Formats: sequence, C-alpha cells, structure tokens
Amino acid sequence: MTELNWQRSSFSDDGAEFIEIASEGDLVYIRESDNPDLVVTTTRTKLNAWILGAKDGEFDHFVGL
Repeated sequence: MTELNWQRSSFSDDGAEFIEIASEGDLVYIRESDNPDLVVTTTRTKLNAWILGAKDGEFDHFVGL
C-alpha cells in the first residue's frame, strides 16, 4: 500500500475526531481520525451501494434522524 491521501468531510471540525476515507485502485480505506491504525478496507462497488442506501435513508435509525 502506498501513502494514502486521507480525506474528511467538509462538515467536520478541525479539532474533532471524524471518519476519514482514502482510495487506491478499486480499494477504499476507512478509518477514524482518533484511531488511524485501525483501517477498514472495502471496494468502490460495496461503498457505492452503502452510500446509495444512506442517501435513501436506510440507515437513519442508527443516528436517530
């Protein structure tokens, strides 16, 4: 794995801990900024399916929206 370019949401604060995401080829890496050594790896296809579900409200019950 090469050096990854981690990105946060523009909705995150500079001093707070947030989810960060990076990609390399077809792989997508997700981590929490306060625990950067723990990285979840998935594919672009799987992440796309999850994002579409999130946009459709399928996971709103997890955050009480």
